[in-house]
Amino acid sequence: MFRSLFVAAVLACGATAALAQAAAAPVDVAGVKYEAAQQLGNTRLVLNGAGIRYKAVFKVYTAGLYLPAKAATPEAVIASPGPKRLHIVMLRDIDANELGKLFTRGMEQNSTREEFGKAIPGTLKLAEIFAQKKRLAAGENFTVDYVPGTGTIVLVNGKPAAEPIKEPEFNASLLKIWFGKSPADPMLKDALLGKAPVRTGADG
Repeated sequence: MFRSLFVAAVLACGATAALAQAAAAPVDVAGVKYEAAQQLGNTRLVLNGAGIRYKAVFKVYTAGLYLPAKAATPEAVIASPGPKRLHIVMLRDIDANELGKLFTRGMEQNSTREEFGKAIPGTLKLAEIFAQKKRLAAGENFTVDYVPGTGTIVLVNGKPAAEPIKEPEFNASLLKIWFGKSPADPMLKDALLGKAPVRTGADG
């Protein structure tokens, strides 16, 4: 009996370890790997969801959202306390200045006049970052980190592109590009919320 209990315990431990390993496996999105967890400062963030931004039939970029704890609604994402990270990897070459304009338009469309007004200084800084970059090639990436007390930090290919944007309203308005009432891509919105299967692009 003791031996049977021992074997059962070993098997249970093995199953638990296998499940933990599977849960920690990176998510592959069109060849881009998003780790199950990342560290931002002293905070461990978990992958909330990841997917592909499509424009018509074309894959534009992949995006992955990291939060301190899972969030299933746009409101919960925006209100989530603590650090946040949105990591984007380009799947095709794109005019960075044009992308900056699209982001600005998305922020304006999904924010009230008052919200957008408070985000204008950060929006101008973001537009300047993209204008300086000029072009984002396939494989390049940028990351938007929000750290309470510090602000929003934009990194291009892993390097800070400017001083932190301190206004918290800017980060909320920026997130609404993907989580607002008129998101850039409704299916990507669902994917980032963990509500839809990851669109790998394998279907063409």
